[in-house]
Amino acid sequence: MTRSATTPRPDAAPETAKTVSTGLIIVVLAFCGTLVSLQQTLVLPLLPDFPNILNTSSENASWLVTITLLTGAVGTPIVSRLADMFGKRLMLVVCLVSVIIGSALGSISDSLMLVIVARGLTGIGTSLVPVGISIMRDHLPSDRVGSGVALMSATLGIGGAVGMPLAGVIYQNFDWQALFLVSGGFAVVMLVLVMLVVPESTVKTKGRFDYTGAVLLSIALTCFLLAVSKAGTWGFMDRKTVSLLVIAALVLCAWVPLQLRQGQPLVDIRTSLRRTVLLTNTASVLIGLAMFANFLTSAQQVQMPAETGYGFGLSVIETGLVMLPSGILMVAMSPVAAWLIRVHGPRIVLIGGAVVMALGFVLRAFLHGSVLEVMVASGITSLGTALAFAAMPTLIMRSVPITETASANGLNTLVRALGTSSASAMVAAIFAAMSMDGMPAVPRWEAYQLVFWIGAAASLIGALIAAFIARPQTIAEALRVPGEVVATERHEVKRPEAENEVVVGGVVTDERDRPIKQAVVTVLQTDGRHVDWGRTDNAGRYTLALPSAGRYLVVVSADGWGPMSGLEDLGDADLDQIRMNRRLLLTGHITDHGDPLPQVMLSLIRHSGEYVATTHADTEGGYEIGLPPPGRYVLTVVDHPTGRTRSRAVQIGSTSATLDLDIVTGIPRPRRQPTEDVPVR
Repeated sequence: MTRSATTPRPDAAPETAKTVSTGLIIVVLAFCGTLVSLQQTLVLPLLPDFPNILNTSSENASWLVTITLLTGAVGTPIVSRLADMFGKRLMLVVCLVSVIIGSALGSISDSLMLVIVARGLTGIGTSLVPVGISIMRDHLPSDRVGSGVALMSATLGIGGAVGMPLAGVIYQNFDWQALFLVSGGFAVVMLVLVMLVVPESTVKTKGRFDYTGAVLLSIALTCFLLAVSKAGTWGFMDRKTVSLLVIAALVLCAWVPLQLRQGQPLVDIRTSLRRTVLLTNTASVLIGLAMFANFLTSAQQVQMPAETGYGFGLSVIETGLVMLPSGILMVAMSPVAAWLIRVHGPRIVLIGGAVVMALGFVLRAFLHGSVLEVMVASGITSLGTALAFAAMPTLIMRSVPITETASANGLNTLVRALGTSSASAMVAAIFAAMSMDGMPAVPRWEAYQLVFWIGAAASLIGALIAAFIARPQTIAEALRVPGEVVATERHEVKRPEAENEVVVGGVVTDERDRPIKQAVVTVLQTDGRHVDWGRTDNAGRYTLALPSAGRYLVVVSADGWGPMSGLEDLGDADLDQIRMNRRLLLTGHITDHGDPLPQVMLSLIRHSGEYVATTHADTEGGYEIGLPPPGRYVLTVVDHPTGRTRSRAVQIGSTSATLDLDIVTGIPRPRRQPTEDVPVR
C-alpha cells in the first residue's frame, strides 16, 4: 500500500493561510471562469463581418464558433481526468497557455484556416471551470467552498454579458485582431495570478491514462456536436447530419463497454450511473439548453428592427449593456445561492432554480412591450440559472470519490455544453422555419414564443428530474465537505474541521494475492459519517482522501465476496493489504435416486441465456460455483455416461446459497447460509 504526503488544508494550517488568502484564490479562479465565457462570446458580434474580413463564405465563417465548441467539449473530459491524475493547478496552467498561444496566433493571422486553429486552441480554456471548481474543494476553507463554487458558476453569465459590448467597442475603435490581443492579455494576467496564488493539490489518482477511451469519446463528441451545430445549415435530415449522428452512436456503443472494462477509465460509467450523479447530469442538459435559449433570444430580440413589432433595433454595444444587468445579477446571487445550499441543500436549490427559470420564460412570452420588460423577464431567468448552476457542481462533488472531483465536474460541464449546443441548433431551426414573409432572416414573434415555452418546459422537466435526486436522511448520509453545516431531513449537523487532508491508497486481493477489480472501499468516521469511497482498478488498487490522520471505519465489498470491515488508524501508517478471504458460493450435492452422483458436469447460465460458469462435481457429488451477481439463473446437470440432463431455475441473492438436486426426480432442496462480517485485518 502506498500513501502520499500529508497536505494541510488552509482552514486549519496557519502558515498556509498567511501565505495565500482564500478570498484571493476564489477571485482568481472566478476570473478564470470569466475568461472562459469571454472567449465564447467575443467573436459573436463580428460573425456577420467575418466573411468579408477573411474573404470567405458565411458557412465557413461559422466555424470560428463551431471549432471552439468542439475543442471545448472534447478537451473538457480529457483535461479534467488529467487534472485528477497529475495535478489541478498544472492543468489550469496548460489550459491558460493554450488560450495564450491561440490568442497570439489569431492576432497575427489573416487567413480563415489559421484563425480557426487559433479559436480551437482557445476553446481548450473551457476546462478551466470544472478544474477550478475542484481546486476550490481541495483548498478553500469548508465554509467558503459553497460561495466559491457559486461565484465561479455565476461568472459564466457576466463574462458572456460583457463579451458582446466589449467586442463592439474594440471592433469599432481598433482592428478586429485586437480582440485576440485583449483575450490573450487577459489570459497572461490569469496565468501569472494562478502561478502566484493557486496552490497545487496533492489529491491525485496516479495510474495509466485511458488513451483509447479518450480517442473514442473525442470522435463521438466531435461527430455529435458537429451534426448538431451544423444541422441548421445542412438540414436535420441531410446525409451529412444523419451520418455523423449514426457514427457518434456507433462509437459510443463501443466506448461504453470499454469504459466498464477499464480499471482507470476516462469516465467512470459506474459512478456516473449513481442516482444523484445521473439525475444531476440529466437535469444539467435541460437547464443548459434553457440557459442558452434565454441568452440567444434576449440578444436577438432587442436587436431586431422595430418594424417587426417586437424588436427595438439596438446596436451590439447597446445590446450588451442591456444584458449586463443579468450577468451582474448572477454574480450578486452567488452568496445567496451558497447560503441557500448550506441551509436547504443543493437538491432543493437546483429544483428552485429550475422553477424560477421556467417562471422567467413564461414572463418573457408576455412581457415584451419595452426593453425594460425584456430585461426584467430575462433577468428572472438568469437568477434561476445562477441558483441551478451553483447547485449542480455541489451535488456532483458530494456524490463521487474525492479523488475524482475534477473528472466528474468535467463530465457535468460537458453535458451542459451538449445542452447549450442543442439550444443553438433548436433556436436556429425554429427561427428559420418561422420567418417573416419576404424577410427570411427575421423570425416572427411566434417563433420567439415557441422558444420561450420550450425553455419553460425544459426547465420544469429539469426540476422534476432533480426532485428524484436522493435526499439525505441521517447523519451518516450527511454531506462530505468538512466543517460545513449540512441540511438533512431531520436536523442540521456540523462536520468537524479537517486539519490535514491526506491521500491513502492500497490494494484489495483474494487469499492468493490475486487482485480483485471493481471492489468498493468505503471510509466512515467512527460515528458513522461518510468520508470517502473508491473503486479498485484492474490491479486491485484504490485511492482515498481523508480529512486528517486518525481512526476510521473501513468497509470493503465486492461482487461474489462477503463484505469485510474494521476500525483502522489511517494517515500516519500504511494500511495493510486487504485480503478478502470469504468467497460467496453456490454449493450443493447432485444425487441419483438419493445416491451421490460423482463427476457430473454442471453449467450455470443467466435466465436470459448468458454463460456464467461450468464445473464438475467431486467424487461425492458435491460442487461449488462462485456466486454470480443477484438475479435469475438456470443450473444444468449433465451425466455424460448415461446422457441424462436436468435443469432447474435458481434465484441468486447476495449471500451464499446451497442447492441439492436429484438428476432423476429433479427435486431441489435449497438452503441459505448466513454470512458474517470479517475484520479487514
